[in-house]
Amino acid sequence: MILWYAAGAVFIVWNIFQSSGVDYRAVAVGALLPLALDLPFGRQAYGHTLLAAVVALTVVMLATIGRGQRLVRRRLLGVPIGWFCGLLLSAAWATQGVFWWPVFGVDLPHVDLLPRWGVVVVLEGLGVAAAAWIVVRFGLGDARRRAAFVRTGRLEVAG
Repeated sequence: MILWYAAGAVFIVWNIFQSSGVDYRAVAVGALLPLALDLPFGRQAYGHTLLAAVVALTVVMLATIGRGQRLVRRRLLGVPIGWFCGLLLSAAWATQGVFWWPVFGVDLPHVDLLPRWGVVVVLEGLGVAAAAWIVVRFGLGDARRRAAFVRTGRLEVAG
């Protein structure tokens, strides 16, 4: 499910914002955080709550207050943006007790961390397709462009 979340989030964020100023590495990491944080629980838990994503956004905004912090803020904002994408891609929003925790009670319902294997295969296949689109669209087959992406996190449409 790594490509479903990481490449899916990059695909979504690029197609919404179409900004070369976003650090897409941070977006990919942020999209994986709900899954990584809830892995020890073996189910969708605190990482899949809207509260967790909002707290991450708040921390980034508060930690980057002041002059000289704009570049740091721009880079770090990718993490909560990716986190919101991770919530979307995991369908956490479909379970009220998880997504809106603790609004409707402090007990988290049991929701599987991953869907059934057949669905996982289909979703990861879509993640492979999104990754392929990213490689072609941004020319990441070229070693120079790929190195620039790894160094900066920025994506620019290949001419």
